Amino acid sequence: MLRRKLYEEMLAWKEARRAEGLRKCLLLLGARQVGKSYLVRAFGEREYSSFIEIDFYRDRGLKRVFDGDLSAEEIYKRISANIPNVRLIPGDTLLFLDEIQCCGNARTALKFLAEDMRFDVVASGSLLGLAYGEDADDTVEMPASLPVGYEYRLTMHSLDFEEFLWAYGYGEETIRELKDYTESEETVPLSVHERFEGLFREFMVVGGMPEVVSDFAVNKDFNRVFEIQRNIVALYQDDISKHAKGAEKQAVRRCYDAVPRQLAKEIKKFQYSTVEKGQTRRKYGSSVKWLKDSCLVNACPNVSEPRLPLMANEKEEQFKLYLNDTGLLTALYGFETKKAILNDTIKGSAKGGIYENVIAESLVKKGYGLHYFKPDDNSELEFLIEKGGEVVPIEVKAGNAASPSLNRFIDTYHPEVAYKLISGRNGRSGVKRTLPHYSVMFL
Repeated sequence: MLRRKLYEEMLAWKEARRAEGLRKCLLLLGARQVGKSYLVRAFGEREYSSFIEIDFYRDRGLKRVFDGDLSAEEIYKRISANIPNVRLIPGDTLLFLDEIQCCGNARTALKFLAEDMRFDVVASGSLLGLAYGEDADDTVEMPASLPVGYEYRLTMHSLDFEEFLWAYGYGEETIRELKDYTESEETVPLSVHERFEGLFREFMVVGGMPEVVSDFAVNKDFNRVFEIQRNIVALYQDDISKHAKGAEKQAVRRCYDAVPRQLAKEIKKFQYSTVEKGQTRRKYGSSVKWLKDSCLVNACPNVSEPRLPLMANEKEEQFKLYLNDTGLLTALYGFETKKAILNDTIKGSAKGGIYENVIAESLVKKGYGLHYFKPDDNSELEFLIEKGGEVVPIEVKAGNAASPSLNRFIDTYHPEVAYKLISGRNGRSGVKRTLPHYSVMFL
């Protein structure tokens, strides 16, 4: 089993149920194929004596469990009547309601199941980030009432670089030693740096989708990686066709296809005109929202001022979009691009866009919100994050070029720390800290 950081957060939820009387079911969100169901099954089988799974898409007849009285007592009674050999052990049972979007009554019932402290409940499903009414799939049911205040929400992503290293066999001690170089500001030895910068390029090509990482960890075959990724992209495209409504199907697909094209050209903000010539937010704004809500892309808005809170300074019409997994992005570019990344021979504007994408993805997986700052045509900082009560600027260089935009920001706004992420080794000049790309996992 791949080791996932979210497992520890799930354990914390379980402990809070017992130690603090937390009356919330766990709702697991995230894009398709990031390993939600697999992780819940592993969690249930390891941490509980009894694990019960109801998949409302596969076992549609089990929706009857949530017909009628939605009290916990009646629901558990109907579970015992409809699922053979089920064991309901107070304090040691996990009920997993998968594809919960297919059973509106089950989503409503989470309130009553959360209040009942005998058993723990996890719910998950496909495209749960979409608002009810935005999904064209006729199997999706709107709940009579949302269980507001009774859901403990966690968002799952594909593997980050540290989890990727775990899958490779790197242990805590090795990663801790690498982190120590970052924190102590001692220069990373060249041999260590070259190894991990190479591994980071492999991460850009393989990505973090669990099926891809699991296969690559065993077979070390980039051709297999490419084929699995192409299948996942096709699944995402099928999801768009199935779940987007009416004319939105084509519009969402066009916006999704436009993201890698714009990144390859290092376009400074998402341009609707590259989706379809002459078009604007009026036609495609809702399609971009669909992609964001479905977790297929990460949005990064521009801000008018680099001040807290950044969201209050967002420019609604100016934003960038990044794909949720850089491995899928490079798969869309093709195998030759993957080969050039691995050999560190890729050139041109696409290189910068790919490095931006992997840093954006890494920051999101660390829990940071994304923003960028482009005050004029001569200056741009790829990312601003909120950390330690401060706005922290991050400049991303595919190589190790000069950083006039970051220097200008430092001179104007005087941040306590500023980061420049490069292909070279770590260093410091005043508040500006230069770090290798792979050190993003320690920010």
